[in-house]
Amino acid sequence: MCSFENRGSRFEGSCCGHNWTRRQFIAGSAGLAAAAGSGSLVQSQASGAKGQAIVSRIPLKVLPVFIFRPYEKKEATSWRWSGAFFSEGDAELERQRIRQELDRMEAGSAFPVRFAPLQTAGTKDQAAALADGDHDVVLIYGAQREPEVIEALMRPAKSALMFVRHHSGPFYYMYIGVHGHFLRQRTDTVRQSGFGLTDVVVDKPDELIWRLRSLYALKNMRGKRIVTIGGSDGWGGHPEAVERARELWNFDIRDVSYTELGGRIQRALQDPRLLSACSEEAQQLLRQKRVTLETDRGFVERAFLLLSVFRSLLGEAETDAITVNNCMSTIMPISKTTACLPLMLLNDTGYMAFCESDFVSIPAGILLRYVSDAPVFLCNPSFPHDGQVTVSHCTAPSRMDGTTALPIRLLTHYESDYGAAPKVEIPKHQVLTILDADFAGKRWLGFLGEVIDSPFYPICRTQINIGIKGDFRRLAEEIRGWHWMVAFGDHLDKLGYALRKAGVDWLAV
Repeated sequence: MCSFENRGSRFEGSCCGHNWTRRQFIAGSAGLAAAAGSGSLVQSQASGAKGQAIVSRIPLKVLPVFIFRPYEKKEATSWRWSGAFFSEGDAELERQRIRQELDRMEAGSAFPVRFAPLQTAGTKDQAAALADGDHDVVLIYGAQREPEVIEALMRPAKSALMFVRHHSGPFYYMYIGVHGHFLRQRTDTVRQSGFGLTDVVVDKPDELIWRLRSLYALKNMRGKRIVTIGGSDGWGGHPEAVERARELWNFDIRDVSYTELGGRIQRALQDPRLLSACSEEAQQLLRQKRVTLETDRGFVERAFLLLSVFRSLLGEAETDAITVNNCMSTIMPISKTTACLPLMLLNDTGYMAFCESDFVSIPAGILLRYVSDAPVFLCNPSFPHDGQVTVSHCTAPSRMDGTTALPIRLLTHYESDYGAAPKVEIPKHQVLTILDADFAGKRWLGFLGEVIDSPFYPICRTQINIGIKGDFRRLAEEIRGWHWMVAFGDHLDKLGYALRKAGVDWLAV
């Protein structure tokens, strides 16, 4: 990622994120460095100019609604349901508590979430008037027994969550009634459409936050625009995956031909200032103690030239996602290097950059990227055995937690023994989430692992031996598709919640 300072008649700057953390980058401390149509770095826009923010982070809009109407005491009859809320005074104290909790959640959230002012609904008409507002999620505080009011708050196109209190404050009726009265409606099966057991949270605002994180990820994933160099495809002869990505996730796929890419590279090669900048950026990378060069330096310099062209395409498309098809052969004669290193550098600075244009797995990578808020590693799996499995690929982010710069060896791309490809040294004992999407687009599988080591087998360059935290025999039986997506940390609950909301079957092994 490039930032620039205006020094008289020229711009000078630092490129590709080496002086920025990804979180600083997302926060907007650097402007869009997508070059103009010629691919020239020196024509990039500085922060605050016409450039876009790179990472698309659309806030999740949440409408909190407190369910309450005053109860009037009557002699010699049942005049109230269970719970702690009867008078307006009771309700106002609780509303103050809720507002404080919402303020803390919004201030402490690692993703953009916006809570609308707290509303109160005690009748169906009040609820219906709120239901069609400008929000993505309705957060229902189920203080009283008003199932018809709660139902009136819901809309098929909007998600819903319910929070109830047991120990965290005055007792909520729906802690008792949400299962039998609301979900099952006095039957033996769940009758609510679009609202289930995992949409109910008891006492813990943190449990709300990770669910909202999942819904934020879905919101940002849907309609995602992605640049596809050399066209879009589905690995293993599954081109239907592209159309499925458009239908299920509403992806906006922008194909760029290799003819166009070649023309851009040729124009970039005519720009002496760009060539000089790429050479300097290669030097900056290679001077880092964490980086070991084990390929020809020219491949690295040309990788920065290719990187500038990729950023140009991303800037023109006004998106943060890109993938490269036929990257093992077609791109090499055009760029005189490989796409492996540019993809690493894009991922390290907050973009979503994938090889192979595999739309079987790319939706999984985008979802995992938004859920984890960190770069993801698209990789080839191996055969699970004895509680472990190996994954590998010739490109991977070197800032897998979004911040820490891991050691890398710059080697050739394995299959071609050409270009510049990173072997990222993943630290031992790191917990990983692994996500596997099936060819049919109907069921995704996830499991947790722990890094055993980063070996150096005669396979794709970045390699991880992973200890499987689960039944490795069942994992072997359940694997579908081909490419896996890997992220640091444990995100299984968030992924499962998001996929169920999207209508995709989920299996956590």
